[in-house]
Amino acid sequence: MKSEAVLKLFRDWGALLDGHFILSSGLHSRNYLQCARVLMDAKRAARLCKALAGKVKQEINKEIDYVVSPAMGGVIVGYEMGRQLGVPAMFLERENGKFTFRRGFELETIQGRKPRVLMVEDIVTTGLSSKEAISAIREHGGSVVGATCLINRSGGKAKIGVKLLSLADLEIETFQPKNVPADLKSVKAIKPGSRSLGK
Repeated sequence: MKSEAVLKLFRDWGALLDGHFILSSGLHSRNYLQCARVLMDAKRAARLCKALAGKVKQEINKEIDYVVSPAMGGVIVGYEMGRQLGVPAMFLERENGKFTFRRGFELETIQGRKPRVLMVEDIVTTGLSSKEAISAIREHGGSVVGATCLINRSGGKAKIGVKLLSLADLEIETFQPKNVPADLKSVKAIKPGSRSLGK
């Protein structure tokens, strides 16, 4: 799937919105991505992840043993990527502010070597949570062979220390609350995120 087609599908499915939004960081934006709107339909999720898995097979020339995702946003896309790649999928959760495995998840050594892990997210913005997830995977004995996301919202600028593949790159301009442009000030601001502001 080409990037333009992916972004059109997100718009058509109500997952790429235009307006005036207050992000969980407190910054303001003209656009907002809500990946959950796409992933709520299993057929759409499978279609997108099949395309992303195809890129992984072409561009990451290594065997993958596990897919690992950071909760909460990466859980659905991670499990669908695991299905598409035919490997087990699990997720990381925050405990005392740090990503870790819970629920009995663990990365098992395979034939005396470290398991090869693909880290999967729904959206990458700054890359911070991706880097934290990669660090946690390594701390738990995994070798991270690459990372993927449906949308790279950094416009390709996020650097996470491993190869990052996405279906589409999109750069969304953000503004400090005191520097909101005049055209946005005239539009009512909404907080669409899943997290409380400032967390």
